[in-house]
Amino acid sequence: MNQLLSLSLTAMVAISLIDASAMAEDWPRWRGANNDDKSGETNLDWSWDDDGPELVFNAEGFGRGYASVSIVDGILYTTGNVDGGEGDGQAVIAADASTGSIMWTTFLTEGNPEHSYPGSRCTPTYDNGKLYVVASSGKIACLDANTGKKVWEKDFKSEWNGKMMSGWGYSESPLVDGDHVLCTPGGDEAMIVCLNKKDGSEVWRSAVPEFTEPELEKTEGKDGAGYSSIVVSNGAGVKQYVQLIGRGVVGVRASDGKFLWGYNQVANEVANIPTSIAQGDYVFATSSYGGGGSVLLHLKKDGDGVSADPVYWLEKRTFNNHHGGMVLQDGYLFGGHNQNQGFPTCLKFDTGEIVWGGDGLRGEGKGSAAILYVDGKIIFRYQDGLVAIIEATPTDYKVVNTFVPVYQEDKSWAHPVVVDGKLYLREQDRLMCYQLKK
Repeated sequence: MNQLLSLSLTAMVAISLIDASAMAEDWPRWRGANNDDKSGETNLDWSWDDDGPELVFNAEGFGRGYASVSIVDGILYTTGNVDGGEGDGQAVIAADASTGSIMWTTFLTEGNPEHSYPGSRCTPTYDNGKLYVVASSGKIACLDANTGKKVWEKDFKSEWNGKMMSGWGYSESPLVDGDHVLCTPGGDEAMIVCLNKKDGSEVWRSAVPEFTEPELEKTEGKDGAGYSSIVVSNGAGVKQYVQLIGRGVVGVRASDGKFLWGYNQVANEVANIPTSIAQGDYVFATSSYGGGGSVLLHLKKDGDGVSADPVYWLEKRTFNNHHGGMVLQDGYLFGGHNQNQGFPTCLKFDTGEIVWGGDGLRGEGKGSAAILYVDGKIIFRYQDGLVAIIEATPTDYKVVNTFVPVYQEDKSWAHPVVVDGKLYLREQDRLMCYQLKK
C-alpha cells in the first residue's frame, strides 16, 4: 500500500512538473516582465510561406491608438480610444488572448483626449490582480484586472502641475516596484512621483533641477515629461529610477526621489521617446529628431550620490533610435536607426562600435521599426506593417523570413509581443494574432 502511495505521489509530482513547464510565460507590462523586450519562448516555427504564419484571429474593438499589449493568465490588456457603444473616450480593454473576444472595457476619460496623433499610448502594467495605466490626457489609474472596476486615479495637472515637453500626449507605461507605482507627470516640483500602489497616496515627489554638461548650452523647450518609461538601475550600488525626460536622461534615488544625475546632450527639442537600458553600472540612452544621438553612461559613487560619466557619445548620424526600442543581447544592442527609418543596426554595447547596419542597410520594410527578441531572433515590425525576422547575431545581418499582416491602416507603431507561441500585433482598432508554435 505504501509503495503504491509513493508511486502515486511520484506520478503527481511528475505531472505537476510537466504542467509547470508547459505554462505560458506572462507578459505583464511594457517590454515584458524583465523590462528588456525579450520573450522566453523557444522552438518557434519561422518557415512559413508567402502568406505568413497561421492567422489565429483578427479581432476588432480595441479602439484607436498605438499601445502594445500585456498578457497574464490568458487575458490580454491594452488601451484605446473607443467611440460609440457605452460612450466615447480612452479606455482600458481586456480580452481573451486565445480568441480576441472583448471581456470588459473601462473608460479613463470622457471623450477622446485631444493631441497630435490621436489615440492611446500606454501598455497596462499588471501586478497582483491590478492594472496600472496612464491616459494620454495625463492621469494615472488603478483598475481591478478581473472586472475593470476603477480602484483609484490621480490627475497629473491638478495633483502635480504636470506638463509634457510637446503636445503628443502622455505615453508612459507606469512602473510597479514592490509596494509602489511610479510615473512621470513632468511638473517642476514633481517630475517623477512615487505612489502607494494600493490607494494612490503620494510617497514622494522628485523635482529635477536644470542640468547641462559644462560644454553645452541649455536647449530651450525641453521642460516636462518625455515619452519614455521608467527603468530600475542599481548602478554604483544605489537603487535608482532612470527616466528620459524633456531635458535628457536622469537618475533619481529610489528611496526618496532625490535627484542624482542628469545628462542633457541626448535630448532633442521634439520628443524624447525610447526607454533607456540599464545594465549593471551602465545606462544607454538615445533619442532622435533634431539633435539627438546616443550615449553610454557609467554610473559611479560620488559622495552620498551618484555621477554619470559618458563612456562614448554617438552622433545622430551614427546611431539614434526613433521610438521602436532596442534589445541588449550578449553584449550587443539591436534596434532600428534613424528617425522614421528603422534601419536594422547592431552595435557593441560597451564601445558603441557599429557592427553591422546603420545608414548602409535599409532593411526590409519602411519607416520606424518596433522590435522584440524571441527564440534567438529579432522581430522588426516596420511602420508600413511589414514584419521581418532577423537573426540576433553580431556576425552578420541575416533575414530569416518576412510577411505582411492581413490588416494595416495607419502607422504600425505598436510593439509586437509573443506569448504562448503566438505573435500579437496591435493595429489601431484591430488586434491580430499569429501562431508561431508548431
